Amino acid sequence: MNREAVCDRLAQQVTTLMTQRKHVQATIPDVSLIFVDAPCARRPVMYQQGIVILFRGRKTGYLGDKIFHYDPTRYLMLTVPLPFECETFASPQEPLAGISLRVNSLKLQDLLMDIGDDSIFKSQPMSSGIHSADLTEEMLCAAERLLDVMSNPRDARVLGPQLVREMLYYVLLGPCGGALLTMVSRQTQFSQIARALHRIESHYAENLSVELLASEVNMSVSAFHHNFKAVTSTSPLQYLKSYRLHQARTLMLYEGLKASAAAIRVGYESASQFSREFKRYFGVTPGEEMLRVRQGG
Repeated sequence: MNREAVCDRLAQQVTTLMTQRKHVQATIPDVSLIFVDAPCARRPVMYQQGIVILFRGRKTGYLGDKIFHYDPTRYLMLTVPLPFECETFASPQEPLAGISLRVNSLKLQDLLMDIGDDSIFKSQPMSSGIHSADLTEEMLCAAERLLDVMSNPRDARVLGPQLVREMLYYVLLGPCGGALLTMVSRQTQFSQIARALHRIESHYAENLSVELLASEVNMSVSAFHHNFKAVTSTSPLQYLKSYRLHQARTLMLYEGLKASAAAIRVGYESASQFSREFKRYFGVTPGEEMLRVRQGG
């Protein structure tokens, strides 16, 4: 396989689909296309759980003292929603292009049942919520076929889900397989933290204390702090604050809410405190951020 040539062709396919047929993204469940034609300096982002594969361009993620590189040779995988900082390397001449696969827990469980106790499958559960690993030829070939079917809605509907399943299979057999295993393991500390993260995701505007979150997953406060940081590389309160700020930004950007209204919607009692924490986190005021986005910065 001429890996570079394959990645170039896939990047061009993504570019064509994104610039000419944007509706095609909806034809395969759990699959999104990624296209960025300008560099982006290091800034806070919020990624949902899933697998990010790039065919052109590169990104660098920063989470605590960890640094993750993902590009046409390495993919990124998150097993929980995570706020972190990201730097994007792209240009109009060399746009970043790739795909994102959302991991559906029910479909993953079904795949694991088919794999069964095969001796080839030896991955062990992993606690961290973010991982990076080499993009194998098997994954790249499956991605190639996945993009090929996305040009035809019927092909995408019929064949797409099986190709997503195939890609998950290859991830399971690789170094990140243990992380996927952890997502569906119910009796682990990771699963307890995942439940707490789901609680935050569903009720972030409520008054959620660390004590409440810890008690809901049957952990002591100290054990909850320790395991929460192992999964997310941050504290529960900092995670909650980051999540609220990202949600507020989304409300301002996509629903046109003013900063004061967005602050109330995500659980802030003080608009001035929200503005201070927004600027401390994003580096700009809410108004400056909306202006930057509208100007394409």
